[in-house]
Amino acid sequence: MSVIRIATRYAKSLLDLAVENNKLDPIYSDILYFEQVTQSREFVLMLKSPIIKADKKVSIIKTIFEGKIDSITYSFFEIIVKKTRENYLPEIAAAFVDQYNLHKGIRKAKITTASAIDETLKASIEKTILESTDSKQIDLETVVDDEIIGGFVLQYDDKLFDASVARKLDLLKKEFNKNTYIKRY
Repeated sequence: MSVIRIATRYAKSLLDLAVENNKLDPIYSDILYFEQVTQSREFVLMLKSPIIKADKKVSIIKTIFEGKIDSITYSFFEIIVKKTRENYLPEIAAAFVDQYNLHKGIRKAKITTASAIDETLKASIEKTILESTDSKQIDLETVVDDEIIGGFVLQYDDKLFDASVARKLDLLKKEFNKNTYIKRY
């Protein structure tokens, strides 16, 4: 079974359990905290190590998370380790965040500009995306990349709107080269 399918199934189980117990937002916060911890390469290597025994992994997880996360989340981590699926925990966490966003109607979007945009423009972009989708909320990530020269690149769902100056210059260059090639021969 693929990693994505395994992660999706476990994440769905946790989401269902969180909804059933009216603890969706606290468990979501726990998973975000877990994702922060997975920024540590050593922690991820420990999870994926076949040499470290399950009880030692549970002990490490207990040391890091006990008292800081909900008991449901902690029990979920223990079950995952006991089922020898702990090496998938980072992927399960990412799948949970995706499913949480889907459940809450939150759509992720990313806008890349040559210079930083202000909050008014950001709010306007979020409003435009909201009007064109069935989402309840937009989580807009802003990225500054001076290589696009000007304009913007907007990505959400499977859509890409590239209105950058760099792209327009590239298209112009291709058109120029195409016309030059035809005239020479």
